Amino acid sequence: MTTQKLSELAKTIRSKNAGVNKITFDIIFRDGATYERVKRSRVLTREGMAGLFRIPPERISDFVEYDPGYAIKFTIYRLRPSGSAGDGDIFGAQQYAPLLDLPIPA
Repeated sequence: MTTQKLSELAKTIRSKNAGVNKITFDIIFRDGATYERVKRSRVLTREGMAGLFRIPPERISDFVEYDPGYAIKFTIYRLRPSGSAGDGDIFGAQQYAPLLDLPIPA
């Protein structure tokens, strides 16, 4: 089966703070056909993201497929508040890396 990396298909892949206790991830596509392909693949699901990030599914507070914006968004609860002792990414901007090489079937 032929695959492509998510980073080859998405226009934007990013993570950022969603308040002090959450990090949100945005995956935005250039066109509806690519968005639908990724959505139909069922690689980007709540359960899939829990597995990819090695977290329990309960840590994912929201998972949204936003058709008008060709975007998939999910939000996770942080283990500790942003900026607190032991927090390695105060802005939550370095958490998206596991998504880049995620294989999406053709």
